[in-house]
Amino acid sequence: MTARPVLRAASGRVSRRRTQTIVIFLVLLVSGASATLGLALLAAANGPFDHAFAAQHGADAAVSVNPARAADSQLAATRHADGVTAAAGPFGTVSATLSSQGFVLPSAHIVGRASAGGQVDDLTLVAGHWPQSPNQIVLSESLPIVPGLGAPLTASTAPGKPRLTLVGIANSITSTADAWVLPAELGALRSPGAPAQAEMLYRFASAGTAARLRGDVRAVAAALPTGSVGGFSSWLTARQQANSNSAILAPFVEAFALIGVFMAVLIVANVVSGAVVASYRRIGVLKSIGFSPAQVVVAYVVRVGLPALAGCVLGVVAGNVLAIPVLDKSAASFGVGQQQVPLWVNVVTPVVMLALVAVTALVPALRAGRLSAVQAIALGHAPRQGRGYAAHRLASRLRLPRAVSIGLAAPFARPARTLGTLVAIGFGVTAVVFAVGLDSSLARAEQGQSLATTAPVQVFDGRAPSWQPGSSLDKTIAAAIRAQPGTLRSVAIAQTELSAVGLTQHVQAQASKGDAEWLGYPIIAGHWYSGAGQVVVNTAYLTQSGLSVGDRTQITGGGRLVTARIVGEVFVPGNNPALMTDWRTLAAVAPGTGISQYDVGLRRGVSPAVYVRAMNGPPAVRAGYIASGPQSGQFYLIADTLIGMLTLMMAVVAGLGVLNTVLLGTRDRVHDLGVFKAVGMTPRQTIAMVMCWVAGPAVVAAAIAVPAGMVLRTATVDAMARAAYTGLPASFQAVYRPAEIAVLALSGLVIGAAGALLPASWAARARTATALRAE
Repeated sequence: MTARPVLRAASGRVSRRRTQTIVIFLVLLVSGASATLGLALLAAANGPFDHAFAAQHGADAAVSVNPARAADSQLAATRHADGVTAAAGPFGTVSATLSSQGFVLPSAHIVGRASAGGQVDDLTLVAGHWPQSPNQIVLSESLPIVPGLGAPLTASTAPGKPRLTLVGIANSITSTADAWVLPAELGALRSPGAPAQAEMLYRFASAGTAARLRGDVRAVAAALPTGSVGGFSSWLTARQQANSNSAILAPFVEAFALIGVFMAVLIVANVVSGAVVASYRRIGVLKSIGFSPAQVVVAYVVRVGLPALAGCVLGVVAGNVLAIPVLDKSAASFGVGQQQVPLWVNVVTPVVMLALVAVTALVPALRAGRLSAVQAIALGHAPRQGRGYAAHRLASRLRLPRAVSIGLAAPFARPARTLGTLVAIGFGVTAVVFAVGLDSSLARAEQGQSLATTAPVQVFDGRAPSWQPGSSLDKTIAAAIRAQPGTLRSVAIAQTELSAVGLTQHVQAQASKGDAEWLGYPIIAGHWYSGAGQVVVNTAYLTQSGLSVGDRTQITGGGRLVTARIVGEVFVPGNNPALMTDWRTLAAVAPGTGISQYDVGLRRGVSPAVYVRAMNGPPAVRAGYIASGPQSGQFYLIADTLIGMLTLMMAVVAGLGVLNTVLLGTRDRVHDLGVFKAVGMTPRQTIAMVMCWVAGPAVVAAAIAVPAGMVLRTATVDAMARAAYTGLPASFQAVYRPAEIAVLALSGLVIGAAGALLPASWAARARTATALRAE
């Protein structure tokens, strides 16, 4: 027999079994998209800074130079200094205070550049365009808050307070500037009497350690007149921060990505193998008319391969489209410019998926090819003798409607197919439980860091980084806060750096003038400080000092040494030691420390944006604000986006897996459906019976998946906390309430019902004569 009958048999089944063909296509499409996105996320979380640093030709060092001592020609000659492989500049720089609609950026480092590109520090434009006229500006994406494009910005420290228009947002992989303008604009932004400044950007042959980088900068300085080089910023600092973000995100991204990939693989295997097994009767017919075992195998591998190939190709395309916004947020979270789906992902995903389809189709097809025509027809007509009879007898004794008891017993006739349904629903429920719990934990962490619900507005003065308590400026700001009807309460905050005995790093210290417990910083252990001489510290402080809650610690600042008792461990992630205390304690250690801001709690229903506009209205109080929420950290943006997108995709894949299984079941039982309808089963009873086919597996799947999802969430959150060098408050872990667990368990029934609804409707609409004739 030639190949033509084989291809005709394969293509004929594709056209006649349209529903099953569509299911295979959709499962491969969604699974391919899920696998593509999952692998892309895994690649994005693997050394994102190093990839972006190479792609953007990041600067190993941004060196501050004095153009009054070194001419441009001398600076250009440093390109040939020992160890230098590339250089850019000199770029003029100024420091200015930028403000816009409540946004204030004190001491912004502004650089004059004619274009975003270059051999060193090739900037990535995230939004908008590069300045095209002197009154335009581009801000760095790394700033804590960035106004929308088109917003006016005022350089309040420059003569005449020139106004600039925000036309773009850019990313510098090593954060070489806070903002960029055309070189011609720098003179207008320079404060009166401020000297001219510039910076040079360098890449070196070897700058893998801080010591080597210092040596490279010394070689540059030696090639210039004495006093030409000031300080420099290192790429190693940016890398450490980015890798810290990557380490925190990695457990979460890997968990979701692996769930998506494994789920796609298992459901594709279940769907494809089920499609071949369901065709045993047809295989028997083909063998009876002369098809050889090899021809049967080829016919059915091709039969599932055609829609699978189309689904894989479109799935990879869909995965790339879905990955664009996710990777954009991932890049912003890692602080690395742009990320793209790697080429190997676009190659590996369809190859692996198609190989999976071929293997899962080949195994049952080989088995069918070895059967005789009579055996294949018999297996295709009904399950093996005796399967499910005991379950049917037991179900018939229950006081349930007959349609329900038949539906509940039906899965026992096809245990392998039922296992596939259980696996599909189980993965879907696991993803839902994991997502809901992780989202709750991250929401509490975000609230604890950003004070989003307790102090959504922080008021400070753009003219001074700090001011003394009781000064005229302090009285003006405090009076303006009290005068606002939306003010619920406020507290003055001072921030400074201290030292502590036993710690090599400086301690980031924060003190409050007044009751600050209402701010709601999450406490991991112990309690909030209640008076002078008490401090709460973060996990990094305890880890690096070897102290515990209840111990005494010695802190110094301004030449004074004060002993304080550690009364609590506070949730402040990061490997930098942090301390919070009462104003009197700080005054004893570092007298003269000024107020840097007021944290303000608002009355119910008051918008932070409306409050800030009122604060900056007449009488004018030159105050700015930092709005809590999404702007408090890109990390939570990507987390929320990924949780929503990946959970939806996994639920869809699980629903398609259920749909395929139930569809095969209705095909198997088409004769039974005809008999049931002939003896009086109504369409509603038919739908109830078919829906009950998945009820039992859904309940079992939920019973397994709910605790599995909870355990996975706990392990993931613990791993993220370890990467962030912090412990976790108990409230971050106890996120599942009993009522919520019950609702999450019902998600298994929802996924099963959603997948079974279409085949159930088809079975209900089928005419009795048609069903009997189809047998």
